[in-house]
Amino acid sequence: MTAILALDTSTPACSVALIQDGVVLEDFRIAPRQHNDLILPMVDQILSQAGLTLAQLDAIAFGRGPGSFTGLRISAGVVQGLAYGADLPVVPISTLAAMALEAHQATYHDDWLAALDARMGEIYVGGYHIAKQDEFWVATETYAERVIVPDNLTQIEQAYQGVGSGWIYQERLNDVLPAPAIQVLSEIAPRAACIAQLAAYEFSLNNVVSADQALPVYLRDEITWEKQPARIGKR
Repeated sequence: MTAILALDTSTPACSVALIQDGVVLEDFRIAPRQHNDLILPMVDQILSQAGLTLAQLDAIAFGRGPGSFTGLRISAGVVQGLAYGADLPVVPISTLAAMALEAHQATYHDDWLAALDARMGEIYVGGYHIAKQDEFWVATETYAERVIVPDNLTQIEQAYQGVGSGWIYQERLNDVLPAPAIQVLSEIAPRAACIAQLAAYEFSLNNVVSADQALPVYLRDEITWEKQPARIGKR
């Protein structure tokens, strides 16, 4: 029996999920600026609902970015504390890949260009092919993640559908794609349920890191990260 806790605070959405032998429990809320207050009670609620303690988990997964700088710091700090306290490995998952999986599950299109609004006229963007491999969902990167002005996207050689808040620039993105995106789901935000599903596959391959390596991926080089001390004990 494999049990993985997942959380995400990379956007105004705040979510926690638990995947146990393919079954997913999730608490997903749109809660701008409330992540600090909500995330640990949500973790407690999900574990209680599943009848598990942290010590009974196999790993913790989190949306490692890109996304809100503050939100990514919150999730990385919480994951570091929980993982240290319970001596658990961590599975970092791309927030863009998680959005691509959610869009696939909603529409059954396989290829997605996931984009988040990065402000300052830029987007965080990455391309993914979604497929089921045995019992696992897999997101294969087909266009490397980057932060970029929408008009400057280059070397895209395949058709994509669009997902995420970065598609507020839909007209400009369609101008640089080989074919316009027929399906655009701009309202989708990263959510812990999809992070948990992708993490199950990565965990099966032992693609994990230690608690001190549970770090955000900002994509903007000028942002630095200081490791947070472990403050949360084993439950």
